[in-house]
Amino acid sequence: MDDITCRAAESERDKSAVIKGEFVSGAVFEVAVSESGFSLRLAELDPPVHKVFPDEEPEHAEVAEGGRRFVALDRDRVCGYVDTEYEPWNRRLTIADIEVAGPYRGRGIGRALMNHAIDWARECGAGHVWLEVTNINVPAIRAYERMGFVLCGLDTSLYSGTESDGETALYMSLFLD
Repeated sequence: MDDITCRAAESERDKSAVIKGEFVSGAVFEVAVSESGFSLRLAELDPPVHKVFPDEEPEHAEVAEGGRRFVALDRDRVCGYVDTEYEPWNRRLTIADIEVAGPYRGRGIGRALMNHAIDWARECGAGHVWLEVTNINVPAIRAYERMGFVLCGLDTSLYSGTESDGETALYMSLFLD
């Protein structure tokens, strides 16, 4: 990570920074639904898919009330962030968004940001950290698995009627207790 530092967002610029979400994946987790449940099968893609997330955020989006943002900085430039939301009723810290700018990927910044979020979860008394990821973002799914997250559910209809129609939301959790 060389000169990259990670910390809680402090300034308005930290709190309102937006990084365009995108990824490239050479595989997809195909979801087969049956009467008794579902199964996942890893399938290679040729050519790989390049997904750019649509602009859904207001221009100066801010972290939800009760949430906390952690940023990765290259000097004073935000090159990554993770937004979290804590729900005391079920002791869940949700990863609402995590982004690392393209030129900074593959340098451990996402893991460092996630470690800050996990530390925050423990400070809040969370029993687990939870996130949602599309079934076509295999690189992110594999990264979350390396961090200890496990599949805990899915939703075949979450993206219906959106630009992501046909994809499946996978839910992953990291248990802290």
